[in-house]
Amino acid sequence: MGNIGLALRHMEPEGRATERLLEAEKASLRARDLTQRLLTFSKGGTPIKKNVAIGQLIEEAASFALRGSNVRFELALPHDTWSVNVDEGQINGVISNLVINADEAMPEGGTIKIGARNRAIGLLKFVPLPRGNYVEVTVEDHGVGIPKEHLHRIFEPYFTTKQKGSGLGLATAYSIVKNHDGYISVESKLGIGTTFHVFLPASKNSAPMAKLTNDEASAPGSGRILVMDDEEAIQQLLYRALTEVGYEVVLAGDGEEAIEQYTRARDAGDPFDAVILDLTVPGKMGGREAIKKLNEIDPGVKAIASSGYSTDPVISDFRNHGFSGVVVKPYRISELREALREAADRKREA
Repeated sequence: MGNIGLALRHMEPEGRATERLLEAEKASLRARDLTQRLLTFSKGGTPIKKNVAIGQLIEEAASFALRGSNVRFELALPHDTWSVNVDEGQINGVISNLVINADEAMPEGGTIKIGARNRAIGLLKFVPLPRGNYVEVTVEDHGVGIPKEHLHRIFEPYFTTKQKGSGLGLATAYSIVKNHDGYISVESKLGIGTTFHVFLPASKNSAPMAKLTNDEASAPGSGRILVMDDEEAIQQLLYRALTEVGYEVVLAGDGEEAIEQYTRARDAGDPFDAVILDLTVPGKMGGREAIKKLNEIDPGVKAIASSGYSTDPVISDFRNHGFSGVVVKPYRISELREALREAADRKREA
């Protein structure tokens, strides 16, 4: 994924090779999402939560899910809809799955209605959730509907009425929503359509940070970045990707080397602006141990945790382990740059 992203920076936007690379990137993303879906289902997949504008997430998920389809969607997203504290990737997967199901229910085409609204639970007796503020997301289609005898089974793993279905989509959606302390339900009538209701706890924090625009994502960066990873291929990839957009990059192969590089730079009056630490380094010091030392050396260190293990407890609770941000491999370079920006902003707020 990283090398595809790097290659795309050097391609003509409308060229044939660009089109093929984008398809390869999409295939990589689907493989990543399927792997994470299986991990979520089998191990619980602890959410990596952050404050998110639900409207923006819904629009992005629906647009991606319906790319190339003869089905369109209509949004009803009030401007005063509360933000939610969620794992953006996991909830994007939930919305995408519901939209894809709605799309498949209308093979002749049609319109999916997707909405979000603020709900105060306590006033809603039919929703088995604790009292509090929630955001209700609805995905409504006018397709074939679900037989009454199947409604109580649709969230069961491996239950499917589709010839090519795996039966994991709705089971995983149920697991994800439950892990977010939310609730998902469905109502359907044959020949009329189906509506899914997803309730997610509203965020108590301030408004979410805006995502990087395409221009911002490709804008030059600045500063010194220390990259620690035990895989040389990833080291070289990040070196090329970050130096190409203006960062000065220094590489380290394990935690001890990273601490040495960080200390040397700080003592020389040329400190690093951020550190990217791979959590797991077989046989040597990884990021989990290195961040403790770095926080002792510099309590203001801006460190990003990087790991291919989305179930690692550090990933879901990175702040309490001394990190300012997190990226889960495989990630796009734009996701890494966004994590670097958010880490800097969090430190300034602190």
